[in-house]
Amino acid sequence: MATLDDKILGEKLHNYCSSSEDEGGSDYEDSRSGDEEGNSPAPQQSAEPAPVNSWNGTASNTGPKGVLEDWRRFKQLEAENRAELEKERIALAKKLTLSVKPEREEAEEKKIEELEDELNELIDEEFLLKYQQQRMQELMNQLHKAPKFGKVVTLNTQDEFLNAIDKEDQKVTVIIHLYSSNSIACETMDGCLNVLATEYPMTKFCRIAVDVAGLSRHFRIDGVPALLVYKGGQIIGNFVQLATELGNDFFATDVERFLIEYGMLPEK
Repeated sequence: MATLDDKILGEKLHNYCSSSEDEGGSDYEDSRSGDEEGNSPAPQQSAEPAPVNSWNGTASNTGPKGVLEDWRRFKQLEAENRAELEKERIALAKKLTLSVKPEREEAEEKKIEELEDELNELIDEEFLLKYQQQRMQELMNQLHKAPKFGKVVTLNTQDEFLNAIDKEDQKVTVIIHLYSSNSIACETMDGCLNVLATEYPMTKFCRIAVDVAGLSRHFRIDGVPALLVYKGGQIIGNFVQLATELGNDFFATDVERFLIEYGMLPEK
């Protein structure tokens, strides 16, 4: 049985030499007997070295370099994770921007839809008929208020010529025939304008002799019949030498077609 000394010395009894003479003789004899028998003493058993484990990536006790390396790796992973989260955040923001409408736009769209529904309810046959009748009445009132003529007015002076243009209503079209008493085509034009004056009572038809208007002798011979058209005090049509266009023998329908073609008369 091992003693306290054996515990302290590691229980290596075969290598222990006692200072006691009695105990020493016994041990010496034992060693000699072993030598005499030709057997070498049993070798001392050494403790086996502890197994070396592979590093698993972490260490509880590392040097300064290891700590710095672990810190750099940690910050790198943290930065990569932050960048990935930022990409996801931006993608989500874009998706929400495309799919979500502001509250103000939704309110405006809802208001427009309500107005359209209300308008659809109002626009029915009865409403349209009532509106049509009201519009027709307004047009009739305008026609009644507008000046009517129905005949050709002869202008005897230049002042009458100017007043017929400048003092007339801005919406009235004024057609003035420049004539010569020596032209057959001018007589034909007078007859045609008398007919058109009754068919277009809203248009003012006038006539004035070329010598009263103070035109040149050349115009008196070659320029007649001529039609000058005014509206709002401005000339909008100037047609001379109409005998070349219409000849000496023509009808009211020919003059009417000519004036409509140039936009001087409204189409019926």
